[in-house]
Amino acid sequence: MSLIRLHDVHVRYENTPILREAFFRLEPGDRVGLIGRNGSGKTTLLKLVLGQVEPDTGTVTVDQGVKVGYFSQFSSLDGDMSITEVLDGLFTEIKAVEAELAAIDTAMAADSSNAKALDALINRQSVLFEEMERLDGWDYHRRIDTALTTLGFDEAHRTCAIDELSGGWRNRAALAKIMLERPDVLLLDEPTNFLDVAGVEWLEAWFRDFHGAAIIVSHDRSFLDAVTTRTVEVENFHLHEYTGSFAEYVVQKQFRLKTLEAQFVHESELLAFEAEGIADRREAAKAASKGLGNQLAKIKKSRAPRPVDQIITEIYGGLHVKDVLCRIDGLSKSYGDELLFDDVSLEIRRGNRIVVLGSNGSGKSTLLRVLNGEERPDAGEAVWARGAKVVSYNTVLAELDPADTVSHAVNAMPDSLALTATRKSVNRFLAMFQFSEADLKRKIGNLSGGQRARVAMAQCLLSGASVLLLDEPTNHLDLSSTQVMERALVHFPGAVVVVSHDRFFTDKIATGRVVFGAPGAVAGQVEVRVA
Repeated sequence: MSLIRLHDVHVRYENTPILREAFFRLEPGDRVGLIGRNGSGKTTLLKLVLGQVEPDTGTVTVDQGVKVGYFSQFSSLDGDMSITEVLDGLFTEIKAVEAELAAIDTAMAADSSNAKALDALINRQSVLFEEMERLDGWDYHRRIDTALTTLGFDEAHRTCAIDELSGGWRNRAALAKIMLERPDVLLLDEPTNFLDVAGVEWLEAWFRDFHGAAIIVSHDRSFLDAVTTRTVEVENFHLHEYTGSFAEYVVQKQFRLKTLEAQFVHESELLAFEAEGIADRREAAKAASKGLGNQLAKIKKSRAPRPVDQIITEIYGGLHVKDVLCRIDGLSKSYGDELLFDDVSLEIRRGNRIVVLGSNGSGKSTLLRVLNGEERPDAGEAVWARGAKVVSYNTVLAELDPADTVSHAVNAMPDSLALTATRKSVNRFLAMFQFSEADLKRKIGNLSGGQRARVAMAQCLLSGASVLLLDEPTNHLDLSSTQVMERALVHFPGAVVVVSHDRFFTDKIATGRVVFGAPGAVAGQVEVRVA
């Protein structure tokens, strides 16, 4: 019996279609990766299951008695309680059994001479032992500690009020809570955002022991490949299903696109022949057939792969970059008594794509802020080559003007490549980032978080900078935008320094790595491996 069913669901928002003819079933044990472009309807589908959105037509059915857990990257946890207290409160049933077992131990010790009463206590104790086994309650303290430790919670974060935590730490707290609740169905909306690699790997391992079903919205391809059993893509308002992992989806999608392309070629020939016959008989039908041909051409254009590399190399053809861009010598940084990194030395050269790795709180983002001049090192220096322009993605994203239009924001940066490259090249580049002509005229304040992230990334890639500093750039980007960014970074003639937990992304672009807190390293030691 399916746990969740969508039957012929249609959803519109302010006369804009979101989903059409959506059919979907979630079976016990399913792990569904839900993918699609920003704004395609992924979160809407989750809200349909949660009952937060009603379909215009069709039905959404959640099987009676199914416990659904929902995690959003925008945590709703708040209050004066600490995360430790919140998690401890999940185990009230287990603690009640513990309390009764303790009372039985006390009673048995107090009156061991009454054989009848002792037998009754022993029998009750046996029942409670079975109950503890059923609830998996013997080590719940360890489970809480393991979850918090792996998600990076130190003692201060464990004991302070949730209201005192930053947004990122609240997200981690919410993730720990839902993992320990063990619902029948998990709905996860970007669960790996704000996690480091160790946290993501722990989540993957947790899924191996999770017996429920899950729908997972994520841009993290390695994570999807590790945990999903099938992929559902929201595309052109419809749900397209592919069996197997994310890697198998990629192969199946390629085959589907080739089939569609061949189908469109065949249909185009037939329609052209038909249009000639109609044109001979009725002039009015000629206009209609031309409209049909244009419609087919648009569909084919949207399906066919774009010459991504050619578009990108045209953009970067006029960007000239020095060989050595920065010399870093003996950088050290501490916060109070906590040493983040010590005696870091390396050169940043043209063509370097340096990935900075390490656990949360190890100093990765601090290093980027030091390189960007936002923070001063305690010792050492970073000396930039004369004329080397450095752009920080996080700074660009934070400084987006809500009143500005997308087009002006992308084109108005000083030294922007949009001013030197051809208009055609720039428009093709922005089209790859899913910006339509209508999108370019929109105000940034009216965009979603994912759309604003695309604007900031497009600004950085077109900025004309010699060096890009990127802190978790795949957060909030959909898969299509991430793939375009990857291709742009591979062809970027300058240098890139990037902090990311997305292993699929870092494996594709990295030419070198800076690793904080490598196994066996002493505090503050940083391993540098740059080709």
